[in-house]
Amino acid sequence: MVKYTLLLLLPLLFSCNSALKNNAGADLAQGTLSYIRLDAAEQLIPIQDFFIENNPDSIKVSTGFKVKNENKNWRINTEKDAPLLGLISCFIKGKKYDLVLIKSNKISVELKFSFPNAKKVQIAGEMNNWSPLKLEKTADGDWIYKADMSLGKYQYQIIADEVWQLDKNNPLEADNGNGGKNSLLKVGEIPTTDPKEIVLKEEADGISFKFEDAAQAPIVLWENSSLQNQGKDSNYKFSIPKEAQKLKRSSLRGLVANKDGQISEFYLPLETGKIIKDSKLLSREDKHAQILYFMLVDRFCNGNPKNDDPVKDPEIHEKANYWGGDIEGITKKLKEGYFEKLGINTIWLSPITQNPLHGEIEYPQPKRKYSGYHGYWPISATGIDHRFGNEAVLKELVAEAHKRNINVILDYVSNHVHQESPIYKKQPDWATDLILPDGTKNIRIWDEHRLTTWFDEFLPTLDYAKPEVVDLMTDSALYMLQYYDLDGFRHDATKHIPEDFWRALTVKIKKNIKKPVYQVGETFGSRALIGSYVSSGMMDGQFDFNLYFDMRSALAGGNGSFKKLEESLRASFSYYGRHSLMGNITGNHDIARFISYAGKGLRFDEDDKAAGWLREVKIVDTVGYARLKMLTAFLLTSPGVPVIYYGDEIGMPGAGDPDNRRPMQFDKLSAQESSVYNVVKELSALRRSSMSLMYGSFRTLSLSDNVWVYRRQYFDEKTTVILNMSAKAEKVTVDNVDYQIEANSFKIIK
Repeated sequence: MVKYTLLLLLPLLFSCNSALKNNAGADLAQGTLSYIRLDAAEQLIPIQDFFIENNPDSIKVSTGFKVKNENKNWRINTEKDAPLLGLISCFIKGKKYDLVLIKSNKISVELKFSFPNAKKVQIAGEMNNWSPLKLEKTADGDWIYKADMSLGKYQYQIIADEVWQLDKNNPLEADNGNGGKNSLLKVGEIPTTDPKEIVLKEEADGISFKFEDAAQAPIVLWENSSLQNQGKDSNYKFSIPKEAQKLKRSSLRGLVANKDGQISEFYLPLETGKIIKDSKLLSREDKHAQILYFMLVDRFCNGNPKNDDPVKDPEIHEKANYWGGDIEGITKKLKEGYFEKLGINTIWLSPITQNPLHGEIEYPQPKRKYSGYHGYWPISATGIDHRFGNEAVLKELVAEAHKRNINVILDYVSNHVHQESPIYKKQPDWATDLILPDGTKNIRIWDEHRLTTWFDEFLPTLDYAKPEVVDLMTDSALYMLQYYDLDGFRHDATKHIPEDFWRALTVKIKKNIKKPVYQVGETFGSRALIGSYVSSGMMDGQFDFNLYFDMRSALAGGNGSFKKLEESLRASFSYYGRHSLMGNITGNHDIARFISYAGKGLRFDEDDKAAGWLREVKIVDTVGYARLKMLTAFLLTSPGVPVIYYGDEIGMPGAGDPDNRRPMQFDKLSAQESSVYNVVKELSALRRSSMSLMYGSFRTLSLSDNVWVYRRQYFDEKTTVILNMSAKAEKVTVDNVDYQIEANSFKIIK
């Protein structure tokens, strides 16, 4: 039983709360409210993330947690002996909404470094997003680093007088994923096994389960309302409220904390109050059931050669110019059934708004010249680039996609504009300063000046400290959603934009769009930084780049280990939950293709971008195809939202940008390429037909460096996955049955 403390709060001067409509069953666009994953013993949480127009009249807070209302925020304090899970129950006009609190697992860390002759010592690593932090020197001559850090492992290096180096006093090292090493810091006792599985049983009016290791009573919610346990002792039973029958789609969520400090979870979609067991009842609006496909519009398919208009400039290499791909080309492939056959139900378009008609020279050496074929140099936030199409063809694409139960989400660029943009020309003060106080140019200083840095001299970063800039760009995004009936956004450069912008945009979407809208962000950084943008008030998810790089290191590197990959997956679970909407990618347009490493056409210790200019990067070793299949098998059988980068479904090679953006190949496939395509197609079909792969629990059954056996389970439906990256066949026993798994292959058992 959860114990509460009652607080009375002064209401804000707002009315007509949209979240209330969802609670009452009239508005599904709000969705379920995210869990509050506390990052510190004291933390400020914007109330607007959960209730966009009404401050609660009063709240109840679980014992061990204290909440104070401060200027539209909650200041949450966690007592040392607080339980792992708690609730904030919010009362608005007689209705109750429950928000789950998950206690921070941070502990205090202190490191000492001896550099007696150094004038300046810094530390940079995963704990601070690789942004060098200056250390203080003690009277004893040591350099001290102090921080509160979550349980886990962190790669880092020491910088002594500008020289990056490993920590000589720490024997623990880790592969950095690029052919080098970093020092490795272990914080706390990290669990080495999955938490106990919740095995659900469907009852006539709800669910039941047995859990003997619970440290506290489970928290189970229908939508945003906690349910009363009707069972006894370690047998738990929860009934689905009758109000659920009024909603076509709602959900049942549950969390149980065990005595080892781990959390077990479940997530169940409901249709008119009944638990969905048949995947055929799911639609494109069910976010957990998505499979995304991302293509660069210019490189996918040329549907209308009449709009071809490459930049006429001999300094621009063919690789960096327009190739003619357009919106009509995507519609053509849509009508041919390409995406349906592949099992795709969400198409992600690269930016399609107007880019400059001329080329630009890149700021860093060797200063190559490019066109804006990729779409990331917007002159307009809403006007369609004539080289990609017009309003009519975009509307046709969306309509044709929706006919086929396929979503369309758009890559939206908010961070910057091209210098020819009317926004910048009319209001140059709406950009951040290009020149820093010390006289240096604020260009590509990704971490130290991440909210103000420019991507290039011709790409002014917008200053979102100005409310009028926030209003303009969020209005433009809302316009694109409404006018073209889009289903969501991929947000470029998420971490470089202040959180106030994302909150303002999400509020406008909730107020104006009455259907589910999927927002996924792009942030390279620590899991803590990535996760800080994922909440009801901002993003549904972000791309899990940390997991991707660990997948690449395990499956494409020379000394891969499933043990390290499994550890990485559990780290993602601890930050984002076991039923998150994080994007799990096969690759993307900013990194060299996975198969180029796995197929030994590219080395980890070379400049991948330079390699694409200096030679033709090919697949040297066909084992790369097998490893790509295994990567895809892992993504399509793991929790999260799978994202296929165009060309990865056939094993298309490529070095760094722009070589990883070659024109898509649809025919004359080799036997190996066809084999990869067929595997992707089969895996996508399997995922979309298996409730266990979309909503099931995840549990490792056995694990070694070369063989990983895990299981997804949804009620009685089980899917077992065996991955073998050994160079030889392996015998694997599952449920007392022996299976022979060929080298570099996988097997899925239903």
